[in-house]
Amino acid sequence: MKQLTKEDISQEVFDLYDDYAHNKIDRKQFLQKLSLYAVGAITLPALLSFISPNYKDFIVVHKDDPRLKSEMINYDSPKGGQKIKGLFSIPKDTSEKLPGIIVVHENRGLNPYIEDVGRRAALEGFVTLAPDALSPLGGYPGNDDKGREMQRKRSQQEMLEDFIAAYNHLKNHKDCNGKVGVVGFCFGGWISNMMAVRIPDLGAAVPYYGRQPENEDAAKIKTPLLLQYAALDSRVNAGWPEFEKVLKENNITHEAHFYPEVNHGFHNNTTPRYDEEAANLSWERTISFFNTHLKEA
Repeated sequence: MKQLTKEDISQEVFDLYDDYAHNKIDRKQFLQKLSLYAVGAITLPALLSFISPNYKDFIVVHKDDPRLKSEMINYDSPKGGQKIKGLFSIPKDTSEKLPGIIVVHENRGLNPYIEDVGRRAALEGFVTLAPDALSPLGGYPGNDDKGREMQRKRSQQEMLEDFIAAYNHLKNHKDCNGKVGVVGFCFGGWISNMMAVRIPDLGAAVPYYGRQPENEDAAKIKTPLLLQYAALDSRVNAGWPEFEKVLKENNITHEAHFYPEVNHGFHNNTTPRYDEEAANLSWERTISFFNTHLKEA
């Protein structure tokens, strides 16, 4: 069987996967359309395997990393009686309180990639909490397709309240100095934007390819923003001109970066949408932004 590379895959396949991952088409439609690109030595199973996430081989910071204390905790959801599970991570060699970062998953729950990002951020000198918005439904099911199905059953506004509760939990944690920021990806990018709308004292927000808030909401933002976009992501980027206008009109501190020739999801190193150069540069900018607004401020 041919070993596929990114060069073997047309942009239309990445666009098709984006439509499927964001619930614009169902799995049957996705497979039917994907089969059109299975030609010659490229079989449909090989194509499907290639574009699907591979968590086993691409974790950067493992859960048993000796430099970290990393464990699942529970905190209270604003919806009475419910608990939200999240991965709490902190460097082992610290004796002082650290600034905090909430890490917000995509539209499929707390999968291994987002857990990994939480641990990566902790190694940079932060205490991090990566909540699982699927907790009221039993948590991330171990499969992204099922995770997306589960997340569609939850109200976005209720999930937003759960992430705001995560902010409050981390801000008041004994190991946190009270300065907390947020980074989120895709759905998590929208959550990051909305946390900036809702939380006046949020220290910093870094939305990756996240849907923008409505203009009326955007005008309320007090939080410094670092906005990370993929140049090929026309779906999300369509909302940028209006958002930028509101940010400028209201003198909201922000910087935006559009990474050329990369797709939505370019930071996720477990899929072929990953772009190493853009991912590394964007992460360097992310940590520098948090250092500036959470450590130096």
